Amino acid sequence: MPMRRVAVLGGMRIPFCRSHTAYAELSNLDMLTAALCGLADRFGLAGAHIDEVVGGAVITHAKDWNLAREAVIGSSLARTTPGITMMQACGTSLQAALGLAAKIATGQIESGIAMGSDTTSDAPIVFQKKFAKRLVKASRAKSLGQRVGAFKGMAPGELAPLPPDTREPRTGLGMGEHCELMAKEWGISRQDQDILAFESHCKAAAAYDEGFMDDLVVPNAGLFRDNNIREDASLEKLAELKPVFDKSGGTITAGNSTPLTDGAATVLLASEKWAKSKEIPIQAYLILGRTSAVDYVEGEGLLMAPTVAVSELLDQAGLALQEFDYYEIHEAFAAQVLATLKAWESEAYCRDRLGRNAPLGTIDQAKMNVKGSSIAFGHPFAATGARILSVLAKLLHSGCGQRGLISVCTAGGMGVAAILEGVEAQGTGGSEAKEMGAA
Repeated sequence: MPMRRVAVLGGMRIPFCRSHTAYAELSNLDMLTAALCGLADRFGLAGAHIDEVVGGAVITHAKDWNLAREAVIGSSLARTTPGITMMQACGTSLQAALGLAAKIATGQIESGIAMGSDTTSDAPIVFQKKFAKRLVKASRAKSLGQRVGAFKGMAPGELAPLPPDTREPRTGLGMGEHCELMAKEWGISRQDQDILAFESHCKAAAAYDEGFMDDLVVPNAGLFRDNNIREDASLEKLAELKPVFDKSGGTITAGNSTPLTDGAATVLLASEKWAKSKEIPIQAYLILGRTSAVDYVEGEGLLMAPTVAVSELLDQAGLALQEFDYYEIHEAFAAQVLATLKAWESEAYCRDRLGRNAPLGTIDQAKMNVKGSSIAFGHPFAATGARILSVLAKLLHSGCGQRGLISVCTAGGMGVAAILEGVEAQGTGGSEAKEMGAA
């Protein structure tokens, strides 16, 4: 059976907001259900069966083990729709989309929804292991004496909860600390980071003001737009902020990093046949995807894996880095984006790490994150991939069928990349990659 084209029909999300603000009382399930309901409303899918809904969250409670399925049941989709929970850190919803795309391309399914949600406002707080074992022992006790006995000899310190920890377990360093090492290795200046952050806020604010976000965001909990966007951002204000992760000689600040963010996002994928049957216009085609990893434990930059994923993706697609009309590079930190761009321009890095005969080269930054990105919108970890897919698909739909590249770094030293093409580009031949389906 020949590979089928995978259509991206569009996405929907709730506004993203800084943690401990508008969504302080909401759970991952609350937010994911709201985003899924918004998607169903946008595309007239109330009561509709979707072959698979796949996604998850990074920061979860034990009760969230069936998160995707519970979100489906709480939405207006048919309850016959399966919900599959998965996680790949910040690449979760993009990886979910690639998995669904592979099934659509090979004819296993006709439709799918990729999604993600995250909240650090509702982060799980767990007890020390010793006290947790006492609770388990008490729950299994058959008498009052046994229950009381489970706590015999307990020290007050056992009651101290273990706070959430996002440090890399193999290095003990947080993502920001790792990114500071990258900034030093690649010579990324504070000024360049602040400029990128400033431009992200300006572009995101303009995207809302011009109405681009109107059909991509559904209001939630009294919020109509992302509350992290700073319309009044200025280079002068950004320059006043002090380094966060390396206070003595660092360059990464709260202003040129993504904030801790709550939110959820979804994106609808389908075969062309299914889209036609539902009379839903196709915005773009998901052509190829790639996941890679680096050995950050032994000193590679934690957030440099997208450089590898993109290089491998370009080889597979038979494309040059410059053959794209849009670049969506997730802004975990401004320094991470700039280090990625420098790596692609570096002859030594491309030769020694990527195995290439020449540098991948320079991209036109006027084509990068043209509607803003994570520094402005915020970054609810698992939701970012779906947000980016939705934005890029709409850009391609509005831009007469061009080509876009997605690059997302993740915790654990991984990266996810993907290529989208517009409908017009496909209709006039597109790239060689279209023959490969989505993998």
